[in-house]
Amino acid sequence: MKTSDGFTLNAESDISFTTKLDIPTTAKYKYGVPLQTSDSFLRFPSSLTSSLCTDNNPAAFLVNQAVRCTRKINLEQCEEIEALSMAFYSSPEILRAPDSRTKVPITVQSVLIQSLNKTLTRREDTDVLQPALVNAGHFHLCMNVVLEVKYSLTYTDRGEVTKADLSFLLGTVSSVVVPLQQKFEIHFLQENTKPVPLSGNPGYVVGLPLAAGFQPHKGSGIIQTTNRYRQFTILHSTAEQDCLALEGVRTPVLFGYTMQSGCKLRLTGALPCRLVAQKVKNLLWGQGFPDYVAPFGNSQAQDVLDWVPIHFITQSFNRKDSCQLPGALVIEVKWTKYGSLLNPQAKIVNVTANLISSSFPEPGSARDVPLMIRATRHSRSRISRPRASNSCSWNRRTTSRTNETTTTTASRISNLW
Repeated sequence: MKTSDGFTLNAESDISFTTKLDIPTTAKYKYGVPLQTSDSFLRFPSSLTSSLCTDNNPAAFLVNQAVRCTRKINLEQCEEIEALSMAFYSSPEILRAPDSRTKVPITVQSVLIQSLNKTLTRREDTDVLQPALVNAGHFHLCMNVVLEVKYSLTYTDRGEVTKADLSFLLGTVSSVVVPLQQKFEIHFLQENTKPVPLSGNPGYVVGLPLAAGFQPHKGSGIIQTTNRYRQFTILHSTAEQDCLALEGVRTPVLFGYTMQSGCKLRLTGALPCRLVAQKVKNLLWGQGFPDYVAPFGNSQAQDVLDWVPIHFITQSFNRKDSCQLPGALVIEVKWTKYGSLLNPQAKIVNVTANLISSSFPEPGSARDVPLMIRATRHSRSRISRPRASNSCSWNRRTTSRTNETTTTTASRISNLW
């Protein structure tokens, strides 16, 4: 996956990650690049070194965020504080692409008003309101103060912003709630796509695909392919069992299923070991193998600290030389029951991917080398007084292979459960 060529958030259709060499190079937003406005960049307040809000933080392209931060304010000066006003967030115009002359206005879609007793009222209009200081007897109140801001930006696969929507939650602030806590969210939605269906809410549902993705760099959100059935996959077996014919043909790893697939790779004495080893790795891993798995079926990409990192392990057997030929990829998913005994939710707690290699076969006549991928699951129930057996009905998927290696492996799997 190349984040600079394909963009992948909250959509159901596939995105091409291939470089478009036949299209003239034009300015476009790339992942993580600050969104430009007519005078600077789109500001997205956040807490950096402390819990206090910092307004000079730029909103980054395709980086979904949800943050809370605190402002120390003098209530009597609330009318003069820009960050408390709707206009501070709705007035900028975003450039359609970097250094573009086309500007995209920010449109206010909804305004909710929260009273002092926490009741909510939706305004019929979306006019921009200003903070207003009022005298309520022996103390002051500041009305129309921004409490929450939600940006929703629409973009194209060409890296252009085409639409910017904004929603507000306004409230009344009294001296007893100073300092003030604010919440800011920003989400990106690709043009002409549908939201990604969930794999559970919150716990995983048996038979739905594992949600997975990768983190381009430290501090960024999780990037996912737009089709959840392509986020975490293994090689798909066919009756022909020809590895070269199966390149790129994948099947999703489904929660609650023990899955096994494989193929045969025909080797001749003329093939160099390193070339074959790299080809086999590409077959086993596929394109864009993830490095994070969502703990729940509805986990959000911006909640990076909650996601489960995939632990990669490499094992070698019968090591005779420096070149090893991968022969199997074993994926193990551990999950637990989370929450109430009355309604426990399936939560993934650990994922390992073990690439097993052995010495390259001795030169000789043409021969078939079997390759195998296995995805298994373990239950690690930790809720109080768990039942001895899992409440879910687990199923099993295996290929139609009948060679000795597959039969023996399948037998070992069944004995584990």
